[in-house]
Amino acid sequence: MHTPASMVMGIVFAPLGLVLVFTAAITPQWREGQAHLGMAGPGSLLRSGTKSHGTRSSSVEALILLRSDGLWESCLQVERSDLRQCWPVAGPYQRDPRVRLAQGLVLTSLFLCGTGILLACIGVRCWADLPLRGVAASGGLLVVTAGLLSLTALGVYTHNLKRLGMDPSQRIHNPRYPHLNLHPAGSLYFGWLGSCLQVLGGAALLFSFKRPRCPTCPSRHELSVSPCHSCPEMTNKPDMDVYEVSC
Repeated sequence: MHTPASMVMGIVFAPLGLVLVFTAAITPQWREGQAHLGMAGPGSLLRSGTKSHGTRSSSVEALILLRSDGLWESCLQVERSDLRQCWPVAGPYQRDPRVRLAQGLVLTSLFLCGTGILLACIGVRCWADLPLRGVAASGGLLVVTAGLLSLTALGVYTHNLKRLGMDPSQRIHNPRYPHLNLHPAGSLYFGWLGSCLQVLGGAALLFSFKRPRCPTCPSRHELSVSPCHSCPEMTNKPDMDVYEVSC
């Protein structure tokens, strides 16, 4: 069978987009930031390894704390060290309605995209002579919807990135707590790329609704006398590969 290029494009782009969006959803790098904790000198516990070797450095360094947040997990790490701890999101960040909205949209997107890919595989039917165009196109519609939902989640999160988990009534500067300079992280870029691939793949599958036509289909008046399979252009070319001709 000769599979249309639009179906091939859709059946390749849609799973790739699903993998990228899923990777973005489970990784805790939607936003990240750093803060200066204080000064670490010779007596610091973090420099105890140097002290144990019998040498005491007189240099003073600022400790930098790296913070990263995802949809379901947050992490803290001290720069240039192996100290790292991750935990499920909690507190104001977890209760933020914009974070909850992004979580719901991403989960719905993953479900719809997986269902759409399954329908597309059934519709393409590479093992059969003719595809089920309606089933493949329906799968493409679900994949496009999934891509739009994930794009919406990414847009909401990116637009409110620095305000997520912040209570407007408690924005009083406290010198005891370090200030985090938050910015987009790698998972967001994976999500954007995956969502765009979902939309492109689903749109390509939507072209399955369009059926190819016979090059010289007769009119309705001539159809009863000269059906499509007896067209002179086709009978003169016995080796011509005709794919799902519908007059």
